[in-house]
Amino acid sequence: MLNRLTDSLNFQAEALNLRSERQRLIASNIANADTPGYVARDFDFAQALRQATGQASSGSNALSTTKLQMATSGTGHLTRDGLPAGSRGTPDMNYAAPAQTNLDSNSVDMDRERANFADNTVHYEATLRFINSTVRTLNTAITGQ
Repeated sequence: MLNRLTDSLNFQAEALNLRSERQRLIASNIANADTPGYVARDFDFAQALRQATGQASSGSNALSTTKLQMATSGTGHLTRDGLPAGSRGTPDMNYAAPAQTNLDSNSVDMDRERANFADNTVHYEATLRFINSTVRTLNTAITGQ
């Protein structure tokens, strides 16, 4: 019963975690805008969300299709979709293509980073509002009001 309630929020929770990670990366890019030789990092959010929710395969590589299993006393003990409980995969990081050439080899484009930061903030807030409304709906259903 509890799994049904938590599975309904799993997608949004994964989206919130990935949005938080992306916000951290964008903030790191902005903080290193004046660092010589710094290469801006980002990841494809849609692809990372598909991987986090198990909707996409991680590739055709023989190593990536092999899952290591933790030794447990039961088949479902401490696992979630074949992974140890609480574990998360890290998204595939990409390097941002520099919009302009710089003498210091820094690839941070402040206009792009500010736009990404604002866009990610709006999506983060929308995800939080969706989770809050879902929890409020579940609470109303449970209390019978």
